[in-house]
Formats: sequence, C-alpha cells, structure tokens
Amino acid sequence: MATTKVEQIISLMEVVMNDTSIPRNVRKAVSDAKEKLQNGEGELRTRASSAIYMLDEVSNDINMPMHARTQIWTLMSALETVKS
Repeated sequence: MATTKVEQIISLMEVVMNDTSIPRNVRKAVSDAKEKLQNGEGELRTRASSAIYMLDEVSNDINMPMHARTQIWTLMSALETVKS
C-alpha cells in the first residue's frame, strides 16, 4: 500500500515540476523533495519527513500562484499520511 501511495505522490510532484507557471525555485524544491523521497537514506517515514520539510520551506513563497500553493499543501498532506 505504501508504495502505491508514494507512486501517487511522485506523480503529483511531477505535475508540479512540469508546470511552468510555478516559480523555478518552487519546482526545484519539489524536485529535490522527490529525489529525497525516492533515493534518500533511511526509512520511508524519515524520507517523507525530509520531503515535507523541503516543501514547507517554499510553501510561503510570495511569488507562488494560489493553485501552486494548493498543490504544495496537497503534497504535504499526502506525505503526512505516508509518514504516519
């Protein structure tokens, strides 16, 4: 079940990463979080926590469009379910 959830999260991350209306620094943070989730060290919950932290840092970017902020929050919520 966890791998299916992670695959869905990665798919959502790729949508955000390919959206050119989202600022480059936010897409980079999502890309880094994806990399951490897929290839990071340690247990899945630890990697999910790291990804959440990375996304949380950019979630308050003033240049981010509202739809992008909503997508980031959705990703963070999905990662929280994997973490617990």
